[in-house]
Amino acid sequence: MNLRYTVFVSLIVALGGFLMGFDASVISGVVKFIEPQFDLTKIQLGWAVSCLTLTATLAMMMAGPLSDKFGRRTILKYAAALYFLSAIGSAFAPNFLFLVVARMLGGFGVGASLIIAPVYIAEIAPSKLRGTMVSFNQLNIVLGITVAFFTNYMILQLGKSNAGWAEFLQFSTFNWRWMLGLEALPAIIYFVSLNFVPRSPRWLAMNGLDDEALVVMTKSLGAEEAEIQLKSITKSIKSSPQKEKVSFKELFKPSMKLVLLIGIVIAVTQQITGINSVFFYAPMIFEQTGIGTDASFSQAILVGLINLIFTLFAIWLVDRVGRKPLLIFGLSGIAISMFILSSGFGQATYQLTAKNIQECSLIAGSEDITSMENIVYNSDVEFNEALKACLSEQTFKEHQTDFISKAISINPWLVLIGILGFVASFAVSIGPVMWVLFSELFPNRVRGLAISFVGLINSGISFLVQLVFPWEQINFGNATTFLIYGIFGAIGLVFVFFMLPETKGKSLEELELILVKE
Repeated sequence: MNLRYTVFVSLIVALGGFLMGFDASVISGVVKFIEPQFDLTKIQLGWAVSCLTLTATLAMMMAGPLSDKFGRRTILKYAAALYFLSAIGSAFAPNFLFLVVARMLGGFGVGASLIIAPVYIAEIAPSKLRGTMVSFNQLNIVLGITVAFFTNYMILQLGKSNAGWAEFLQFSTFNWRWMLGLEALPAIIYFVSLNFVPRSPRWLAMNGLDDEALVVMTKSLGAEEAEIQLKSITKSIKSSPQKEKVSFKELFKPSMKLVLLIGIVIAVTQQITGINSVFFYAPMIFEQTGIGTDASFSQAILVGLINLIFTLFAIWLVDRVGRKPLLIFGLSGIAISMFILSSGFGQATYQLTAKNIQECSLIAGSEDITSMENIVYNSDVEFNEALKACLSEQTFKEHQTDFISKAISINPWLVLIGILGFVASFAVSIGPVMWVLFSELFPNRVRGLAISFVGLINSGISFLVQLVFPWEQINFGNATTFLIYGIFGAIGLVFVFFMLPETKGKSLEELELILVKE
């Protein structure tokens, strides 16, 4: 077995996960700037973020059949090209509609790489190392999220730099365009690197190219094992057309009621507790504490690092501790962290002194906010409503956080602890564990269809959470928004505690007997 070759190929393919993570979270640094530039409503701002998830969901349904027809590597190369076109299109977007279309184009790349990269790795990796190899993709997704937070911060700093090259490249004027356009570089690297990756041996065998499949498998498994595996694959392929096609109706048989309920609740809970509100809007949330733009972007890097570290813990613990204990621990942490976050914002007060008014007048220009002097507002909703009454809509969008930073009295450590605790709890539990559960819960016969169904629900909830978060924030306030997330986390915890069986150490057949009641 040539372990070095297998790891090399798997790492290249897993770069699709890196691009997916980067593409999904780089928008977190962009929202502050595109809202006033394109004069967006809160729902339009949410749409700019969430539109990628919409097309990614569509791509996930299409990617499997397309990869069966054209090959895994070919689809991944198309995904790399879509990432590149999306990055360039987003960076040069002249208006909101163009930006959304470019982001949606990238969504097709996200969906394709999310599905096909782990499939390819699973098809080339030795069975003993398959779990570790496939986890490369998840780690790369998390790494991509972290790098996006870091590059957003660096571009912001370069915009303030006096270096001649930084001024020449206009990092200050085009900061958000550089943030989005930077993705073109790893997209090119991914596209070129895929030329050094062989076609999937499983796909080759499916298409009657046994000789080429044997060459690839020999490189990764060794000659003897390659012969054995190829015979097994060929036998499986020959027998598969004789199998009866699974109907969608089978998911809704009475015997499937319990297992389908568990799958749906886990899929919904993973997203409705607000993880993508944090990943996609982290700097915006931190700015609401009044710490300023630079500090909010630097704290977003902490979010990425915590996510990376605790994902590694989850991979290490899932087969040692078990799925259910990790979920109970993680969902408890999610609920508690969101309650802390809600409490932090709930205790905040907002007041503009005479000095603050003078400083704000320099920002607002000729617009008059003296009517707000020395009035204490007990919530961000009240303060924002008063601001809106005094300012033009454009000035409010451009400088809302500037006014908040002058007026707010809050414990920013509560907010930081709440967010980092939430991300750590998610990353060590329901984030990665959900996909492990999906591979174990459903009976062999309907597993592929069932995972697609609950995965679609998961993506749909993710889209809605991203779409409505800016609207929730301005209409309900931060305290109420995060309180809602915490309540959903607590509901999920109760469900897991009473309804979810432990799947660790049980065969798929044993689980089927437990969960599927005839």
